[in-house]
Amino acid sequence: MDEWYLDPIFIITAALTLIVLLLFIRVLALGSRLKKLRKQYLAVMEDTGVTNIEEVVVSLKDQLNEQRQYIDQLQSELKNVQTVLPQMKTKLGIHRYNAFSDGGSDLSFSIAIVNEEKDGAVFSGLHSRDSTYVYAKPVEQGESKYPLTPEERKAIQEAK
Repeated sequence: MDEWYLDPIFIITAALTLIVLLLFIRVLALGSRLKKLRKQYLAVMEDTGVTNIEEVVVSLKDQLNEQRQYIDQLQSELKNVQTVLPQMKTKLGIHRYNAFSDGGSDLSFSIAIVNEEKDGAVFSGLHSRDSTYVYAKPVEQGESKYPLTPEERKAIQEAK
């Protein structure tokens, strides 16, 4: 019974051949993955002019920290603007009218300069044939401690 397929040397040789074949297939697969990783690495490193990925990571980290500081600064400035902006007197209302019925035209005026809460001032210029008188009144929440004329109230209302 001299059967060659039961020979231990044949079995060991066949097993080693199979292992070598499997390892060769594994090496081909790893080579393909390595080629793909090399392409990706070159794509990432291409524009940096740096060959060491650690330098790229450190550079990106530094840039990220600079951006964070800049964002913090912008957020601080935005908070300041959001605090100051509602207090600014940016609303303007103008009402022209004829203060005296004896002649002339709409040369008298009332100008309101207020903020969102209607805090600010109203200016009135009363024009007559001989002169023009200008008055200023402080305004808080659309009212003044001085009596407001209907024309001044209309200027405040137009300042929306």
